[in-house]
Amino acid sequence: MQEAADPASHANLYIHVRILLGMIVGLGLTHLLRHAARIVERPRAHPVYGVHLVWAAFMFVYLLHFWWWEFSLSHQAHWNFNLYLYVTLYALLLYLLCALVFPESLPEGAGYRDYYYGRKHWFFGLLALMFVVDAGDTLIKGPAYAHQLGTEYWVRNAMYIAGSAAAIVTRNPRFHGVFAVAALLYELSWIWRRYENLA
Repeated sequence: MQEAADPASHANLYIHVRILLGMIVGLGLTHLLRHAARIVERPRAHPVYGVHLVWAAFMFVYLLHFWWWEFSLSHQAHWNFNLYLYVTLYALLLYLLCALVFPESLPEGAGYRDYYYGRKHWFFGLLALMFVVDAGDTLIKGPAYAHQLGTEYWVRNAMYIAGSAAAIVTRNPRFHGVFAVAALLYELSWIWRRYENLA
């Protein structure tokens, strides 16, 4: 198979991939916003749970962050189907997490607290997987990109994975609350410190 050597061809390939990623991210954002609007419209239909809402906010921020940092893929010198499949599956994993945060429907009168703890194994299992996949995505972008993120990046991912593993095995509301708030605040801090501007 002949490789495309023309830089313009690389740019066209990246645009092709970015369009697909944008569609998937857009579906995830739409899903989150649609269900958030339902809560505003019918606040008593399904009692809300603060921890659940924080994780919904985390996924909203992470999706925006994902779309922002994937600009770094524009520097990818060579595209093949395996790389295309990898980043597409990463985006689909994010959409699946959004779908788990807000189900299409809940039984009448059921609250989000029971739903959250009933689905925590799935949500946090996929959340841990997301940070494993994210590490692969970072390595794909090259050693210079990974080095730029520093040791903090690997510690960050390891802590998210460890926290997700703990969240799977415990129903302690205090732990879940602290983990959710800490995850959201750290994600916002990470974006501000590392991704405020893209080169």
